[in-house]
Amino acid sequence: MSPPSPHVLILGGTAEARTLAAALAARPVVRVTTSLAGRVARPGTVDGNLRVGGFGGAQGLADWLREHRVDAVVDATHPFAESITANAATAAEATGIPLVVLRRPGWRPAPGDRWHPVPSLDAAAAALPGLGRRVFLTTGRLGLAAFAHLTDLHFVVRSVDPPEPPMPPHTEVILARGPFTEDGELALLREHRVDVLVTKDSGGEATAAKLTAARGLGLSVVVVRRPPLPDGLTALPGVVDVLERLTRLGLAPA
Repeated sequence: MSPPSPHVLILGGTAEARTLAAALAARPVVRVTTSLAGRVARPGTVDGNLRVGGFGGAQGLADWLREHRVDAVVDATHPFAESITANAATAAEATGIPLVVLRRPGWRPAPGDRWHPVPSLDAAAAALPGLGRRVFLTTGRLGLAAFAHLTDLHFVVRSVDPPEPPMPPHTEVILARGPFTEDGELALLREHRVDVLVTKDSGGEATAAKLTAARGLGLSVVVVRRPPLPDGLTALPGVVDVLERLTRLGLAPA
């Protein structure tokens, strides 16, 4: 009897996770399962098997890895999915299953940028009153409570799904999914008379056009820095790097 095919669990939710799932699903000797947290109503199609919902913390994830005979875990979640990454690290250590972290590189300021790096959403909110009164907030639909007390500022909030309250009293909501173009972002910033942008350092090209547009208009940009990875973990920057790592582990032969 031949041994079972290697089983790779992808903790997904990013474009890179979908690309990785497609690449692994195209290799007939690999079983791939992508797990989504279920926070986005329309996650899009994913190659291979798909599960939606949490695991019940690190212990629940460890139990699932054992039950489904997972041979490797790839954390390809959003760079700010801090609790999921921590749970993955704990579960991987408990089970002895290899964990590979996939993180697209963060953004870097260019000449002409007026960036104000901050460590958290609370720090971003604290910085805003001195930077502008009309804010383009692109930090996602969660965490708006950090800005709810800023009653003198006007916010334009963009997210894929409707944001969760509480939120600032003077808020316009734009529902949209990237990628976005520089021309489109320039038009949006001008139409809403934005004078300060708030974003997380998500990295990638899909939503980077807003930074170029803000630079062109001379706007201040409050950039929330990424949380650090758990001790002992380092991230790989691309899908090709992850495939090479899995191949070296004997889990993703071409």
